Amino acid sequence: HSEMRADGRVKVYIETPDEKDGFHNAICYLPDYKWENINGYSDMEMSYFKKLIRENAHLIMEFSQEGGILSAANF
Repeated sequence: HSEMRADGRVKVYIETPDEKDGFHNAICYLPDYKWENINGYSDMEMSYFKKLIRENAHLIMEFSQEGGILSAANF
């Protein structure tokens, strides 16, 4: 994910390798959960990712203000 932008939004980028297509990807903007550029994922896969992002949005938003997950983990 990105650092929090000046407008308070965070870009979450999902990407998974695929032998046939190379990579599948999708972008979600928090806190409004706006999805775009969904490429290669099935409806079932997108349902999983949407649930995953919703359940972890509070952490993503927090880490985006603290320099990312590695900073939050003191690396």
